[in-house]
Amino acid sequence: MTTGLGLAGYEPDSQSESAVAFRVQVLEDEQFIPQHRHRKGQLILALHGAITCEVENAMWMVPPQYAVWIPGRVPHSNRATPGARLCFLFIEPGAAAMPEHCCTLKISPLVRELILTLAVRKKGQGTSLALQRLVQVLFDELPQQPQQQLQLPVSAHPKIRMMVDTMAAEPAVWQTLGQWADHFAMSERNLARLVVKETGLSFRRWRHQLQLILALQLLIRGHSVQQAAHALGYDSTTAFINMFRKGLGQTPGRYLSGLTTPSQ
Repeated sequence: MTTGLGLAGYEPDSQSESAVAFRVQVLEDEQFIPQHRHRKGQLILALHGAITCEVENAMWMVPPQYAVWIPGRVPHSNRATPGARLCFLFIEPGAAAMPEHCCTLKISPLVRELILTLAVRKKGQGTSLALQRLVQVLFDELPQQPQQQLQLPVSAHPKIRMMVDTMAAEPAVWQTLGQWADHFAMSERNLARLVVKETGLSFRRWRHQLQLILALQLLIRGHSVQQAAHALGYDSTTAFINMFRKGLGQTPGRYLSGLTTPSQ
């Protein structure tokens, strides 16, 4: 099934199947789904474009060939890039050995095709036994997908929230701990302690993770490496590439080439 991101009139928890999947085509504009929750666990797989989910005081980035797993009853909101193509998979609680916490998963070609096959199956199409076998293979493989660190810890603390929103909107301007300490009229030491307390990361590591997420968003939207480096305030493309490689283990070009998926 293919639907718009608004999913008007669709209630996944009303379905009794252990696994329900459907395709989502985002419109030209960026789409946002406010905070909500499901009884079923939800896997959001990016096929083209990207989606950012805010879950449990963290921001999760989902580029193509990745998925974010959201356990049942966990409040979350979603923001998809213009023209994104996604696949939503809802899993009945306890049906698969999935993590009890939110995480980003690197999805193998096999699992991707299993999910897409399930999404196009209709009631009465194929035998029930064949569908059960497909779902069982999916449930065997899905928990084996490796977890990736593509999340940014986000606190409800007003200062942390202001920092995230402002740095995401103007990453080239608000870059240093000293700038924020002056803005909040507090010492750098006290602000550094607040960041660690609220996010579990030092300011430098926390900012690096945000920059990594912003870099992925820009590159997936079609910006060049040079454009992304400039947008994030880097003086040189080389410094930007080094930041990217440090976070994801590959240069932007090599990483993006690995995100290429067959047209769906």
